[in-house]
Amino acid sequence: MERKKLVLIDGNSIAYRAFFALPLLNNEKGIHTNAVYGFTMMLMKILEEEQPTHILVAFDAGKTTFRHKTFEEYKGGRQKTPPELSEQFPFIRELLDAYGIARHELENYEADDIIGTLSLQAEKDGYEVRVISGDKDLTQLSSPHTTVGITKKGITDIEEYTPEHINEKYGLTPEQIIDMKGLMGDSSDNIPGVPGVGEKTAIKLLKEFSTLENLLNSIDQVSGNKLKEKLEEFKDQALMSKKLATIERHAPIEVKLTDISYKGFSKEKVVPLFKELGFSSLLEKLGEGADKEEQAKLEQVEYEIPEEITEDVFADENYFYVELLDDNYHLADIIGFSVVNEKGCFFLPAEQALHSEAFKNWAEDETKKKTVYDVKRSEVSLRRHAIHLKGAYFDVLMASYLINPSDTLEDLAAMAKKYELPSLQSDEAFYGKGAKRKVPDQQSLAEHLVRKALAMSQLKDLLEDQLMSNEQHELFKKLEMPLSLILADMEWYGIKVERKRLQAMGRELNERLLEIEEKICELAGEKFNINSPKQLGIILFEKLNLPVMKKTKTGHSTSADVLEKLSGQHEIIEHILLYRQLAKLQSTYIEGLLKVIDPKQDKVHTRFQQTLTATGRLSSIDPNLQNIPIRLEEGRKIRQAFVPSEPGWVIFSADYSQIELRVLAHISGDTKLIQAFKDDMDIHTKTAMEVFHVDKDDVTADMRRQAKAVNFGIVYGISDYGLSQNLGITRKEAGQFIERYLNSYPGVKDYMEEIVHFAKQKGYVTTLLHRRRYIPEITSRNFNLRSFAERTAMNTPIQGSAADIIKKAMIDMDEALHDKGLKTRMLLQVHDELIFEAPEEEVEILKTLIPLVMENCIELSVPLKVDYSYGPTWFDAK
Repeated sequence: MERKKLVLIDGNSIAYRAFFALPLLNNEKGIHTNAVYGFTMMLMKILEEEQPTHILVAFDAGKTTFRHKTFEEYKGGRQKTPPELSEQFPFIRELLDAYGIARHELENYEADDIIGTLSLQAEKDGYEVRVISGDKDLTQLSSPHTTVGITKKGITDIEEYTPEHINEKYGLTPEQIIDMKGLMGDSSDNIPGVPGVGEKTAIKLLKEFSTLENLLNSIDQVSGNKLKEKLEEFKDQALMSKKLATIERHAPIEVKLTDISYKGFSKEKVVPLFKELGFSSLLEKLGEGADKEEQAKLEQVEYEIPEEITEDVFADENYFYVELLDDNYHLADIIGFSVVNEKGCFFLPAEQALHSEAFKNWAEDETKKKTVYDVKRSEVSLRRHAIHLKGAYFDVLMASYLINPSDTLEDLAAMAKKYELPSLQSDEAFYGKGAKRKVPDQQSLAEHLVRKALAMSQLKDLLEDQLMSNEQHELFKKLEMPLSLILADMEWYGIKVERKRLQAMGRELNERLLEIEEKICELAGEKFNINSPKQLGIILFEKLNLPVMKKTKTGHSTSADVLEKLSGQHEIIEHILLYRQLAKLQSTYIEGLLKVIDPKQDKVHTRFQQTLTATGRLSSIDPNLQNIPIRLEEGRKIRQAFVPSEPGWVIFSADYSQIELRVLAHISGDTKLIQAFKDDMDIHTKTAMEVFHVDKDDVTADMRRQAKAVNFGIVYGISDYGLSQNLGITRKEAGQFIERYLNSYPGVKDYMEEIVHFAKQKGYVTTLLHRRRYIPEITSRNFNLRSFAERTAMNTPIQGSAADIIKKAMIDMDEALHDKGLKTRMLLQVHDELIFEAPEEEVEILKTLIPLVMENCIELSVPLKVDYSYGPTWFDAK
């Protein structure tokens, strides 16, 4: 007999579960993807384990169903779907289409009814049926041929409901689940049931009377006068509740079982979508790397490997590529160079070039123009061999990034493909991946690198024309290119870290952790392993009887969100939360930093990622010095280990005060905001005065806190849902708060409307210095996707302009330090802050010079304000 297996998935339920089970994730374009990611994980698991011959995902068609005619308040208590989730539904549908999986929704009916109807048809036709949902209502569909899987923790932990399991768990049959709902109701669907009747009472009654109807016809036989009265009084409500909870198994759906057969999916359709969504780990599961292309048929290239490197190899205009086998160019060895110019194509073996006087002279000759790929990477890697790269006037990586920062082009091959240039093999395909990466024979390597330099020669004019067309040539030439070399200097020089002080902090932290551990065990009344979720769960929920929030396969969840909800219910919770924070500080930051200190210099050399973010912000990796946690005193103290590299010097810190809000005032032209900054008012107090309609003296700390949240919320494009989470208020209150803010600052409101209109007309938005971000979703027919794009359009010019300003300040600052012949060095950029090390005798000059340069690097309609401080360590300079 032919095997027939049908899988039916409750799309809305699984999407909701995934959204709330996983932290908010974003792809390169800033679109939230956590629900899509979780949904995909579940889908891949189901396809692998169930091997269905037929499959369908059912969705709710709308808010109103036939059940609302019975009870208008059905599902009335549910909160509005967060926009961060709604914007993901189009991608979930796109995902299913890519997988070749049928999906269906039916006006006036719910997903449950589609699933109920199809499962009944399938049972009659001899199918084995598997239902997946997060909603226990569907357990009523369980039968000898249908298993209902209900997601427990997250979405991959599933409890299987067979008739036997339902009997074991409740002592009922699947059909009696509906009767149970009729009695006890369902708060999640706003089904009222009988007030005062819970699950235990409902089960007890059904074991005795079998059905709700039998019970209501035999109320006089029920023990307990109060219960009798309730059943009598709410008899009609109970029957209505049962009707509401009953899944319709004869819905007028047009889809047939023959329409939803499943033959497997095509990687050609799934892989591009995974790449767009940024699902690199899921690509791995499909056996795909970042780009596992077949070895392309490449055109023949002629090149030369000179026996001796002389000046004859080079010309006035050159395309120059430096190859490393590892991303971290502070550590990686150079494995070869390629040069393409009017004289031909050349491969220069690393060992030969790095010891060649002719190569060094050419590399350091400002008059010999060089087009490169990632000038900062090229400069730092050459400087390790005492060669300073000069004359690098065009960077194809930087140009490509500025033209469209949302493009995820992993390497030159991807860039060449985008511009439809002759094919170039990707680095991953050529070298392999991860630990399997290896350098091939010299002939193959030479050909690969020459192809890269040739690709650059074809890309350069295309990219330069695009920069000119976008009015971005000045941004490229006068901001990003000079900044690359300044960042190279900062990275190369590094920042000194006192290893002994960091080790001492680690010991102190260990002692503190032991003290907290003792206190936790004392409060628990016994010793146990705090790092064991299972043991901790037993202590909290079985011994101390704290309310259970979530369950896992191995017991009770003790995740951070669970502990936060339990905060205040027992003294032990605060100690556990602190213990975890300090343990993370110890492992991630103290131990992590100790691993990357250069033993020769006692310095760390971070890498600033200049071509990564959509807003133009710099980020920092290996190590990330922009994310050292400073909320906890112990976290702030880590900065004590960062010290000047020379005796008699200090660390000097200067940061912009509320730069995003000042940019907002300038861009929006709002008169109240502008005047507040001109008057040097505390902007959060000013906003509280406007929103709450109170005088300055009547602004409370809580009012200011809320005003601060909405000020920065506007800058970062926060939704009513996001603001409600930040402030612990309802979404309605958050929405009203945002509305009052916009009424208080009409210029901001006008700006938001105008920038959204501009984005819809042009397809992009720009910063003050013409940095561009494309927002294709701005014209989406999907409301939620469009809403997210609108928020992105509003906040990108603000955040991006703030990034432009501090980059311009770094260039001006570098120039000012050189012009004045100062020894002061710029070490780090951390968001809106610049960190320097300086001789003590230059401090008085810096107190005037640094604010002067930073505050005047760009002209706005409001004053820029810079605060500074200094001391023997980075900690003291804050």
